[in-house]
Amino acid sequence: MSLDEHWFSEAYEDEGVAFSLRVRRTLLDEHTPYQHLQVFETSHWGNLMTLDGCVMLTSRDNFLYHEMMSHPALFTHPEPRRVLIIGGGDCGTLREVLRHPAVEQAVQVDIDEAVTRAAERFFPELTEANDDRRAELRFADGVAYVRDAAGGAFDVVIIDSTDPVGFAEGLFGAAFLTDVHRILADGGVLVQQSESPLLHGEGIIRNLHTALAEAGFAQRATLPFPVPSYPGGWWSATLAGKGVPVDCFREADAAAMPFPTQYYSPGVHRGALAPPPLLARAMAVGSGTFP
Repeated sequence: MSLDEHWFSEAYEDEGVAFSLRVRRTLLDEHTPYQHLQVFETSHWGNLMTLDGCVMLTSRDNFLYHEMMSHPALFTHPEPRRVLIIGGGDCGTLREVLRHPAVEQAVQVDIDEAVTRAAERFFPELTEANDDRRAELRFADGVAYVRDAAGGAFDVVIIDSTDPVGFAEGLFGAAFLTDVHRILADGGVLVQQSESPLLHGEGIIRNLHTALAEAGFAQRATLPFPVPSYPGGWWSATLAGKGVPVDCFREADAAAMPFPTQYYSPGVHRGALAPPPLLARAMAVGSGTFP
């Protein structure tokens, strides 16, 4: 990361490319017990949050990520009532989950409370559901929480993690995903943020499908969507079902959803389930949805 002449730049050295935003001022610069947390005011993209010099979200395009990390999974499950979010400290995914009237409980477990407090200050629109009676915020190790949770405790588990490095690396491994499979009720759905199909398809995405297969998830699908501020501008979320297909969803309910969205729609969901060949090849592990 560099901050030079009022520009924030994140360079992806392995790919020889960088992403930059013009910065007006620094709003927060804090070293938490876990990471370097910064928030900037930008000229055209609203506020920008970074962790260890990597873009986490901007005011302008975060809806793309948060909507696709929540609504496809919740409309895939036949009746989602109990939802667990691992990570997601900015609370944008939690807000989208709690838009669904059928949800009775949403537990969010993020290791770094400072991220949530920063979101409350600088992204209040994302934290507007934090006081919902159905929401439970815990600041703890997500791997340990899943390990200790009761079997069949949740209908949907959302892994809203940072990149698979450091303390987030374990969230992509077969051991953790096996525990997730255990705490999902029969017919449960997992969704995991799965990085860029363009930059990480043959690495992270393929490895994630392998780990999911080892964990017992035979039904899998990776849904691509745009996020301009993320590496390559093209991101993905990977769905996995516990004895339930993930290549179909409750289209009538999605068409009649009682809340507004900016990106997600039944048509977007259908289109995301038709992967381009490069992504289909990355998902070709075992007997998943796209063999």
